[in-house]
Amino acid sequence: MFTLFNRGRAVMGAAALALGLIAGAAQAADAVRVGSKLDAESGLLGTMILQMLQANGIPTENKIQLGPTKIVRGALLSGEIDVYPEYTGNGAFFFNVDSDPVWKNAGAGYEKVRQMDREKNSIVWLKPAPANNTWALAVRRDVADANTLKTMEDFAKWVSGGGKAKVAASAEFVESPAALPSFQQTYGFALKPDQMLILAGGDTAATIRAAAEQTSGVNTAMVYGTDGAIAALDLVVLADTKGAQMVYEPAPTVRASVLSANPKIADLLNPVFASLDAETLRGLNAKISVDGQDQKQVATEYLKSKGFLK
Repeated sequence: MFTLFNRGRAVMGAAALALGLIAGAAQAADAVRVGSKLDAESGLLGTMILQMLQANGIPTENKIQLGPTKIVRGALLSGEIDVYPEYTGNGAFFFNVDSDPVWKNAGAGYEKVRQMDREKNSIVWLKPAPANNTWALAVRRDVADANTLKTMEDFAKWVSGGGKAKVAASAEFVESPAALPSFQQTYGFALKPDQMLILAGGDTAATIRAAAEQTSGVNTAMVYGTDGAIAALDLVVLADTKGAQMVYEPAPTVRASVLSANPKIADLLNPVFASLDAETLRGLNAKISVDGQDQKQVATEYLKSKGFLK
């Protein structure tokens, strides 16, 4: 009897252990795996997503700064991650429809990628942030103020009227039909060769620094719209009022099955991204890329300041 009792206890113990392992595996499988690309802005946005889910009782797994676009997008499509921040304009290349002018309109571009990704891949695009991380031109504030430069139309009139513009840019920006040539064609101006300083590589940190330091007379820089150094070095981003560039607004992209299992994800993330306009995102990026602050700390402080986290 003693032997049978202990055998029973052993069997029950083994069964309990097995159930525990199964439950643990199920919990791990149910954890929402949050990824991001390698750059600071993607890492910041991914961290915000991670913190919002964690704070609201959704189990998570941290896959922040997993890799470049191809790796992270592939991980989402294959089910290796469940959610990450992506840019609306990249839908043009995901679906090989980059010639469609819809991508130059924020609302229309978002609706197109949202519909296509849901139908073809069961990926849901939540609401994007009103911040366009696309190619832009930014002018030193003293020059912008002196010449009333706020938009690309203002800049075009200034240049055409003999304004002493000098732009620091990459060779790609100067040569790619979608970049500077698109700006010039859309707004009707032309920069002369001596009005451009072409820097090796495509690092906007270098072009912004050249404008801030007036390197070789530079007063204007090729930038991405949400670059942190823009705010730190006090440049003015010229508004692309006629849509010369494709719109790249960041939005959480999530697998439909995961959203179905955790429907409150949308309610948690939509207001966060709605609060991130271009100026706000530039300021947050500057804290990371210029001031050297930890992205987790920056994300936490912002979310608390807006009441998203307690």
